[in-house]
Amino acid sequence: MADSGQQAAWKHFLAFLLLPLPLAAADLVTFSTGAQMTALRAECPAGSSRCVLHLEGGRVEVPASAIAGVERLPEPERASQPQPAEPHPPARPAKDPRQLVTEAALRHGLPPELVHAVAWAESGYRPDAVSPKGALGIMQLMPSTAALLGADPRDPEQNADAGVRFLRELLLRYQGKPNPVRRALAAYNAGPRAVERYGGLPPYRETLNYVERVIERYWRLVRGAQSTAPAP
Repeated sequence: MADSGQQAAWKHFLAFLLLPLPLAAADLVTFSTGAQMTALRAECPAGSSRCVLHLEGGRVEVPASAIAGVERLPEPERASQPQPAEPHPPARPAKDPRQLVTEAALRHGLPPELVHAVAWAESGYRPDAVSPKGALGIMQLMPSTAALLGADPRDPEQNADAGVRFLRELLLRYQGKPNPVRRALAAYNAGPRAVERYGGLPPYRETLNYVERVIERYWRLVRGAQSTAPAP
């Protein structure tokens, strides 16, 4: 009767203890019955008939024969503290298309007035302009021309830069020939093949009107710049 009473008390004790504890670090205690529990620390000195289990609410002594083994559990990973999000750099304000044209002209050594006259005649400085033939942006670049120049025609800055480079190449191409500026402008509008085919300005009404519009605009810009220049 005594043994059965002790066993019943022992089972009741185990039922009370075998609930898992939220421990930062713990020992896993395996009993001879196969049941397991966690303790802050389990001390089972060699040769001792008792084991001491340190729990959050205190300590408990149990027969060493009742414990089959003790295993130290690894410490749980600490939840990483969320890092404050890095502030996004302020968006760079978009440059005015006229400023992009001026900067590109100066960068490639062309008179800004001439480049402005072309941009004005081509798109009116509209970055989103699309011609019926598919030319894009401020300088109205055909996608194939932009690809040869390594530029994205939908990016205003790249569009302005590539258009100025293309115009410069045409001016150099016809340097030393009659009416080199008019030839370069005609080639910008109708393509170099048309200029080569006719040995000069092609007889296209659109191209002839375009060249004269650009030249007239150029001289207006030059005279305007001269009138606002400070006196020496």
